[in-house]
Amino acid sequence: MSEKFDVIVVGAGPAGTSCAFVCAKNGLNVLLIERGEYPGSKNVMGGVLYRKQMEELIPEFWKEAPLERPVIEQRFWMMDKESVVQFGYKGLEWGQEPYNNFTVLRAQFDQWFARKAVETGALLINETVVTECIVENGKVIGVRTDRPDGEVYADVVVLADGVNSLLGKQLGFHKEFRPDEVALTVMEVVNLPKEKINDRFNLEENQGCTVEIFGDSTKGNLGTAFLYTNKDSLNIGVGTTLSSMIKAKLKPYDLLDYLKTHPMVKPYLEGGESAEYLAHLIPEGGYRSVPKVAGNGVVVVGDAAQLVNAIHREGSNMAMSSGKMAAEAIIEAKKDDNYSEASLNRYKDALYGSFIMKDLEKYKDAAHIFEKHPQYLRDYVPMMNRAASKFFTVDGTSKREKQKEVLKSVTDERGTFKVLKDIYRAWKAVK
Repeated sequence: MSEKFDVIVVGAGPAGTSCAFVCAKNGLNVLLIERGEYPGSKNVMGGVLYRKQMEELIPEFWKEAPLERPVIEQRFWMMDKESVVQFGYKGLEWGQEPYNNFTVLRAQFDQWFARKAVETGALLINETVVTECIVENGKVIGVRTDRPDGEVYADVVVLADGVNSLLGKQLGFHKEFRPDEVALTVMEVVNLPKEKINDRFNLEENQGCTVEIFGDSTKGNLGTAFLYTNKDSLNIGVGTTLSSMIKAKLKPYDLLDYLKTHPMVKPYLEGGESAEYLAHLIPEGGYRSVPKVAGNGVVVVGDAAQLVNAIHREGSNMAMSSGKMAAEAIIEAKKDDNYSEASLNRYKDALYGSFIMKDLEKYKDAAHIFEKHPQYLRDYVPMMNRAASKFFTVDGTSKREKQKEVLKSVTDERGTFKVLKDIYRAWKAVK
């Protein structure tokens, strides 16, 4: 296997495959290495794919890709033990070409996407673990795999090996991530007839819905849960930061079981059949946790570069964009025959000038603040539910009096000064 390529991409998730696709499409000799049995077998996400980033790579991809449903509605639940305050947006324009985003099953979509990279000229090798980067005179010149005679060489190695990125750690690009910089998400695919999904979520043919759930879904700990509609199944999952899980002594699958039996969630799953359990670490550190992303002969993309917007639950779109930008930098480096860090920093410059780093910078303190001050999910979500119950109960009390009662109940529980301070702190974290 001792062979030389222009580019070796480690990891066939959205970031790695995007990079391999663009490089191969521009005539570079690309090796895409995947440790799983096939692309998608080891990859996990909630299940939402954003159109724009994918369309930049493959125009009108939705006409052939294995997609589940176009999402026409996004709901947000602030959930207490026996109630939920909900809001969201439903737009029929999202259900018309070119659509907005889609639900997907990663095992199917990732295989299709990797095949598109192969069709452009990339060589895909599955069931192969990259054990380390080969470094010579301070430059990455290839990788060592677990195969016999498994050294492979390239001008540039792309690290798309996920949140742990052991290769990035070996190169000194980052240290061991702290428990508050990663979240553990567990999810289940629940088979359910299409007709029942449409009825329960008030959908029509080829329409999808996503539900993001906060509060009691994580027992008040920092994190979120989700419920997404596929063609004939549902994706349900929940995740919290490892630090929250450790402090609260939570077991991830116990938390998922708690969510599935919650009275607000259970009716949606009734009669469903469990098809698959999945678990995955998700980057949560944001802007301050982004490691070095370019070196001599190497770049880092996607989850390996901590490119996840935890506030808006965005990851796949950032992964694809980072892979594309890395590929464009590699193509320019190829033209110059210069694979130094200075040359590959074109990728870093593009990344930091893009929506990815601008959004991560905007929310750079949010996760830390919400974990340090658990009252936002633990206290305010139940307060919101109690206030809604009081206000919408028709009992002969005037609405003005009810408004006063609701405001008084909030300030009595937390104190006026604390409430104002909490509001200001939250506003500052997300402004």
